[in-house]
Amino acid sequence: MATNQPGAYGQRPNAPRPGGYGNDRQDAPRVTISVTDVKLVKPLAEELFASIASEKAEKVFQAGNGRNNKSTQLRKFYDELVMWFEKVHLERTKEAKASKYTEVAPFIKMMIAKVAYAKGREHVDECFEQLFSHLIRQITDADSLKHAKLFMEAFMGFYKAQEK
Repeated sequence: MATNQPGAYGQRPNAPRPGGYGNDRQDAPRVTISVTDVKLVKPLAEELFASIASEKAEKVFQAGNGRNNKSTQLRKFYDELVMWFEKVHLERTKEAKASKYTEVAPFIKMMIAKVAYAKGREHVDECFEQLFSHLIRQITDADSLKHAKLFMEAFMGFYKAQEK
């Protein structure tokens, strides 16, 4: 038996607006990011690990607005990517690396779900989710995994410089 009294059974006072930030925050300014220039296919863009990574780090930093995209949170995603890279590249032969990549590929792709979860918890924002998901979707073999790791390494270096 619901009444119109705030806090009564069936009522949710101060519930967040659908699609909004809730009643306690101002709407954050939207920063958009284009990821079309982040390509892991050969030949690699000459500026992939330099100006492209720098531009993406600057955009993600601006989008975080001091609340999201803390370097410690982003570092977790980079560290996991490095862990998968090491598992694959510890193998000695090209065939063994290809076999190991096939074995761990589902877990690499699962990082897309992990970044979506982090966005849902407001640890990262939409810009980082778009960038990281785009990067992970392009990983198809041991070589593209290496390029994704190198891109994130460059990105993290430029991101840390943005914090200073």
